[in-house]
Amino acid sequence: MKELINYILQFGILNQQQIDLISKNAILKEIKKEEYFSEAGKIAQEVGFVLDGVVRVLYYNNKGEEITKYFIEEHNLVVDLESFENEIPSSAYVQAITDCKIIVFSKKNWLDLSNTIVGWDAIVLKMISKALRQKVERRSPLISEDATTRYLMFLDIYPNVVNRIPLSYIASYLGVTQSSLSRIRKNIR
Repeated sequence: MKELINYILQFGILNQQQIDLISKNAILKEIKKEEYFSEAGKIAQEVGFVLDGVVRVLYYNNKGEEITKYFIEEHNLVVDLESFENEIPSSAYVQAITDCKIIVFSKKNWLDLSNTIVGWDAIVLKMISKALRQKVERRSPLISEDATTRYLMFLDIYPNVVNRIPLSYIASYLGVTQSSLSRIRKNIR
């Protein structure tokens, strides 16, 4: 819980009573490798903070191919924000790639924090802004680069992830086949 509180305190000031309330409203959830935190077609019901492990956000294209949009590693929020806030079915899956420990808030508990803690909405807005900026910074440079450059950038962006996840997910994220990724990796060594 300490990691979550330290994360939140980057975005605003809380007193001990508010910290205790946040802790009281959170539960620790263990999600096994390949299980879903949230699923396409369903309304996201939880906000999470990845304590340990890696999750990915993915969707299926019109050919039925699995496309990895991005990865979320330790000490980051995980939520399908559009689905959660607007109560609409999600268009993406959030899947554990490794066994994960995630601190989770139900929608009710999240709203209770908003209604109880003065300044909570401003803190949440800053957390969400950071997450969205990070997402754009991680995706945008990859779009116009060749596959080798995209892989090298991936290594810079996700240095703690590359050896923990299947190559097929990295290939999907980079928009290349697994055999192309293997060639790229071989040529870089």
